[in-house]
Amino acid sequence: MISREEVLHVVREAGCLDDVIQHILAVERVALSIAEIVKANGYEIDIGLVSLGSLVHDIGRTVTHAVNHGVEGAKILRRMGLGDLAHFAERHVGSGIPASEAKELGMPEKDLVPVTLEEKVVTYADKLTNGCRKDTYERALQCFKSKLGLQHPAVDRFRRLHEEIHNMIGNK
Repeated sequence: MISREEVLHVVREAGCLDDVIQHILAVERVALSIAEIVKANGYEIDIGLVSLGSLVHDIGRTVTHAVNHGVEGAKILRRMGLGDLAHFAERHVGSGIPASEAKELGMPEKDLVPVTLEEKVVTYADKLTNGCRKDTYERALQCFKSKLGLQHPAVDRFRRLHEEIHNMIGNK
């Protein structure tokens, strides 16, 4: 597997701007703190993969800041020979996007929803990270609601993801 330093080099070489680099490093910190608690609570999780996934999740922002930056990021990663990390980019947007919504948004008609525990932790950490600052779940949820509307399905997906992660980490 590629090293953390190599992944950071790839991200920089792809053209990620400093603000995106700072964001992915903040997401990595949040994701690793969650992953360590998850692991300590007896769940099987690859901490190294969480780190790498955090670092590549927003590589598509070199192409666009639109909702399809995840799909674009997956394309970049596959072209660069890092297809094993592409799902982190592809599946993190909006706490995941099901195939029907992806099609409506002009993206490939396939499920873009986090599947593995590592993907879920990175996705959740991304939602809890506002720029370089860690947010609370409540503030992140409020942001989701104000951007997307109270009835948007991504709001419920975020709630479910929070519940799943919260059940693994307990009150920590």
